[in-house]
Amino acid sequence: MSAQLLIVDDEAEIRDALSRHFRFLGFAVETAANGKEALELLAIKKVDVVVSDIVMPIINGVDLLRTIRRDYPTVRVVIMTGYVTQEHVMACIRHDAETCVFKPWTDMKELEEAVQRAVERTMVWKKKLRQLLDMKPRSV
Repeated sequence: MSAQLLIVDDEAEIRDALSRHFRFLGFAVETAANGKEALELLAIKKVDVVVSDIVMPIINGVDLLRTIRRDYPTVRVVIMTGYVTQEHVMACIRHDAETCVFKPWTDMKELEEAVQRAVERTMVWKKKLRQLLDMKPRSV
């Protein structure tokens, strides 16, 4: 089973490049140009990991992260940003992002590893949820 990624970035070139890259690695990929589009997709599609930029119009990456943590607790979020500030990093920590990867990339290794760790983490939780559903109710 391939994991479903959602790439969110307001720059079409970055969205397209990341989409091609992760499809080549075997992931199923959707894309969105901002947090609003991402939330619309999350409402109708199964997504395992969101890879999102921070600075975007309409709904930024931190607000998207906050909403995902509240409404989609099994979806993991990897944040990426070219606007590296302490405020952005602290917001990622505060809202439980998997990590924050800084742009520009010299290679894709850090982002690939972050996505893979996020996929592994979500698969562990999905396995636990399946085990819970398979358990027989205990009589008290």
